[in-house]
Amino acid sequence: MLTLTPTAVAVVRDLTSDDGVPDGTGLRIANQDGRLALALAPQPDEADRVIAGDGARLFLDDAAATYLDDKILDANVDDQGNPTFTLATQQPPTAAV
Repeated sequence: MLTLTPTAVAVVRDLTSDDGVPDGTGLRIANQDGRLALALAPQPDEADRVIAGDGARLFLDDAAATYLDDKILDANVDDQGNPTFTLATQQPPTAAV
């Protein structure tokens, strides 16, 4: 399942809790023509997978959820306050010896 870094959680929470943003809004990640598209959505689509925790809500369409299943979402905010998101592949757990 997609995991979020603490920074990504904070950025998503900040984006979805700005003044004028309706309660329950989340960041929706959807496959659009083979590319991931991010947008604020007031609620998930009926078939979306919802990931919520620590005040951050993500809505993933089926194709995005499948692609992101083994990923980690991170975020950064530039000096102007603009967020950027990056993905990394989760490392498989190491076996205890």
